[in-house]
Amino acid sequence: MREASNDIWIWDLQRQTLTRLTFDPGFNRGPVWAPDGRHLAFSAVGDGVENVYWQAPDGSAPAEPLTHESTIANPQSFSPDGALLVFLQPANPPYDLGVVTLKGPRRSELILHEPYSEANGAVSPDGRWLAYQSNESGRDEVYVRPFPDVNSGRWQVSVNGGTRPRWARNGRELFYYLSPGTLMAAPIQPGQTFAAGAPQQLFKGPYISPQTGPPTTYRPMASVF
Repeated sequence: MREASNDIWIWDLQRQTLTRLTFDPGFNRGPVWAPDGRHLAFSAVGDGVENVYWQAPDGSAPAEPLTHESTIANPQSFSPDGALLVFLQPANPPYDLGVVTLKGPRRSELILHEPYSEANGAVSPDGRWLAYQSNESGRDEVYVRPFPDVNSGRWQVSVNGGTRPRWARNGRELFYYLSPGTLMAAPIQPGQTFAAGAPQQLFKGPYISPQTGPPTTYRPMASVF
C-alpha cells in the first residue's frame, strides 16, 4: 500500500501489523509483489527520474533500480516464474510497455512501442499471454498477445471498450473495467492458441481503480473515504 507521505507500507495479514518499507523523501508508488514474495517492485524517483526499483520486504537491503529509463517507468506485472517484469512508460502519450529481464544479464527493453498507447500490461498465470489496453482503434480496448514474443499474434477481447485487464488465478477468465462503472469478464478457452468467449457483465459500479501502478484492484466508490 502507499499512503499520503508517498511511501510504501506492508500490511501483514497474519500478524495484523503495518510496516513501512520506504523512507526516502521522494515519490514511491505502484507496488507489485514478485511471485515468490521475496521482492516488492515499485516506482521511485532517483537521479531526478521515476524508475522501477525492487526491494526485499523486510528492508534488509536498499532498493535496487531495475530500469534506467530517461522518462517515467512504472511496474505492471511479473511473469509467474519471476524472470520478467512488465513495466509501463507513461511520461507522455503515446504510452508504451516494456520488459525487464531479472534472471541472467539484467536488461530492459520496450516491447510495445507504437504510434498509439498501450498500458496496464498483465501476464497470464501460465506466463503465455500478455493482456493490455490500447487505443489503436480510437478508443481503449483490451487485447491479448503471446508473451514474451508479443509480435507473433494479437487478439481483441473487449468489444465496446475496456481498460485495466486482470486475469483470474486459474487463467480461465479475463476481467476488465468498462466505463462508466462496469466490471466485465471474458471466458478464456484453454489450448495451444488463444481463444476468448463473449464478455459478460459481472458487476455494475460505480467503481474506481488506481490511477497508476498495476491493474490489480477494483474498489466500489462507497468503500473509499
